[in-house]
Amino acid sequence: MIEKCLFPAAGYGTRFLPATKAMPKEMLPIVDKPLIQYGVEEALDAGMHHIGMVTGRGKRALEDHFDISYELEDQISGTAKESALDGIRRLIRDCSFSYTRQIEMKGLGHAILTGRPLIGDVPFGVVLADDLCLNHGGPGVLAQMVELYRQFRCSIVAVQDVPRADTASYGIVEGETIRGDVMRVTRMVEKPKPEDAPSTLAIIGRYILTPDIFGLIESTPPGRNGEIQLTDALNEQARRGCVIAYRFKGRRFDCGSVAGYLEATNHVYRSRLDDAAT
Repeated sequence: MIEKCLFPAAGYGTRFLPATKAMPKEMLPIVDKPLIQYGVEEALDAGMHHIGMVTGRGKRALEDHFDISYELEDQISGTAKESALDGIRRLIRDCSFSYTRQIEMKGLGHAILTGRPLIGDVPFGVVLADDLCLNHGGPGVLAQMVELYRQFRCSIVAVQDVPRADTASYGIVEGETIRGDVMRVTRMVEKPKPEDAPSTLAIIGRYILTPDIFGLIESTPPGRNGEIQLTDALNEQARRGCVIAYRFKGRRFDCGSVAGYLEATNHVYRSRLDDAAT
């Protein structure tokens, strides 16, 4: 039903300097696998095999990662190390990858609009790779959202409760509960102060968007810091009753922060040890 997924990946990753001075933040490894690979695996498992990436200067490592390295393959051919490439080989085999550049960093809305030629006039997924989402033993967050899209056929945002003190770091939603984990969104506020936040339900880096979002982004004026916010365009959809917020099953790690990145690394490592012991 939804075959395309867009990865906005042009940001500088300044919270991880100097590590990200010459390396994309999306290539930071969680144990032995880069963040971007976790995201593409989640998209493919949700049925999205056409992968579009919005990149920027210094991001060539993303393209190289999803390509065959003939020299490396020759060096490790027939050795025990070869199996380490099984996961990335599956993605190269089963996905198509296309890339475009975001020349100016003008916000998430602008990044998604930049990816329009890679998507066309169809509904699509969006993954922010520095939000690592894991649902051990169950379907990934995007797969859960695809099932929800079959029912509602509108834009869907993944949300989770955050401490009220942290609302200024997120887009916050307000709405009407349809069922325990699903809400029809009536309003969104981008990074409100705790005292101004309409709720503590924060949007995280997983979306399913209908193609009319592109036109809405085009008509969205720049907001704070001159950035074009996706939240503003989604607000217009919400006014038409066309946005659903979903409390997903699983766990999300904010790997754009050092603390969240370390927490994710420890969690994945412990999970692997537990799996090996069973």
